[in-house]
Amino acid sequence: MLYDVPVRFDELCRELPRLLRSLPGLPAQRRMAPVPRDGWKPGLLPDDARPAAALLAVFPGPEGEACFLLTKRASTLPQHSGQVSLPGGAVDPGETVVEAALREAHEEVGLEPGQVDVMGALTPIHIPVSGFVLHPVVGVLAARPAAVPAPHEVSRILEVPVAELLDPARHTRVYVTRHGFEADVPYFDLDGERVWGATAMVLAELAAVLGVDVTPQKSARG
Repeated sequence: MLYDVPVRFDELCRELPRLLRSLPGLPAQRRMAPVPRDGWKPGLLPDDARPAAALLAVFPGPEGEACFLLTKRASTLPQHSGQVSLPGGAVDPGETVVEAALREAHEEVGLEPGQVDVMGALTPIHIPVSGFVLHPVVGVLAARPAAVPAPHEVSRILEVPVAELLDPARHTRVYVTRHGFEADVPYFDLDGERVWGATAMVLAELAAVLGVDVTPQKSARG
């Protein structure tokens, strides 16, 4: 389903439960996967990987357009520092992935779990660099949240219109040199930030659920 721009929050909420019942999965994720992606075997979720969960929280913007939250991780964190991600983290013993996603969103940006209506989930992704399997949970909030970044964890909160995610002009790629080899790194240009890696792969599947097959355009080296 390809939405008109801007994407209306009320329309999206009506459609999400149905759309999330049939996921595009790996083909959509691969559209934003770096090449090479060290240690990644597409479609494989290792038995010894630790489960993690993230919340893709959708809410209404000022004009009723659908928006979602991203965070920019603090530069002092030991893993993925300075990167843009969904609020999330490891699943604690005894938790479900939904409980973990809601807890992490509360800890990182102050979202109250009771305010989130869980719609479903996207396809899990193995993150080799950290040894996690990430379970993206999709939820909606009836109103724009008063999100507050957790000190020492989150340096910035991004409120991104869904229409921005679906805009082909925001789908690009950069070629970088890593350990002496060239890597092709697709990313979303959202709110002035480059969103790549596992987060971009999650968002590519969301875009596909909404009817947009992401095709990153070539960019300069950087």
